[in-house]
Amino acid sequence: NLDTNYDFLIKFLLLGDSGVGKTCFLHRYTDKEFKQKFIATVGVDFRLKKLVYEFPEEDDEDSKKKIHLQLWDTAGQERYRSLTKAFFRDGMGFLLLFDLSSETSFRSVRQWLNEIKEQAYSEEPDIVLVGNKSDLDSRDVSTAEAKKLADELKIPYVETSAATGENVEYAVGHLLDLVMKRMRDYVSHMEQEDNQGSSSHPEPSQRLDSETNKKSSCPC
Repeated sequence: NLDTNYDFLIKFLLLGDSGVGKTCFLHRYTDKEFKQKFIATVGVDFRLKKLVYEFPEEDDEDSKKKIHLQLWDTAGQERYRSLTKAFFRDGMGFLLLFDLSSETSFRSVRQWLNEIKEQAYSEEPDIVLVGNKSDLDSRDVSTAEAKKLADELKIPYVETSAATGENVEYAVGHLLDLVMKRMRDYVSHMEQEDNQGSSSHPEPSQRLDSETNKKSSCPC
């Protein structure tokens, strides 16, 4: 039952300048609808998406995990920046949005990225750069420019449209793949350490048997 039971609670943050379309992006993903008029987000807001995630290249039942995905919509205005920073450390993945029709929002990407790395749980958190409003005819930022920046920053890049829904689910899904892989790798690493630790420290009964054998062996 996805309503009450889940294997993982995942928290994503949507970041970027005011007006890049974070709230519209969020509603398109969770409600599959586009609302043209929105009041600017004050502080933070969030919506919940319940889904079943299946690890790629695995087809057994254990590969399917029930996910409660919280998507936090943060205010882009400077006056709310200190408030939204408090949520960075709880974020497990970040969707960094800019407006393809606004070069100013594109230039802000580096600043947002620096703030993420300063405040997040890791120096190398999982981030997807999102160029939103791809449906608009007028562009200030080309695909080549955005890809060049993403390659330089070593993060994936996706162009989306909250208006048409283009690539919205793909962008979130791609970030979820990155986060789930990180979690699975961490669990595997911890299990390996536990196994190595237990093998290097034999059980008391094993140590006793070994000592008994040594004492009973004849030196002559």
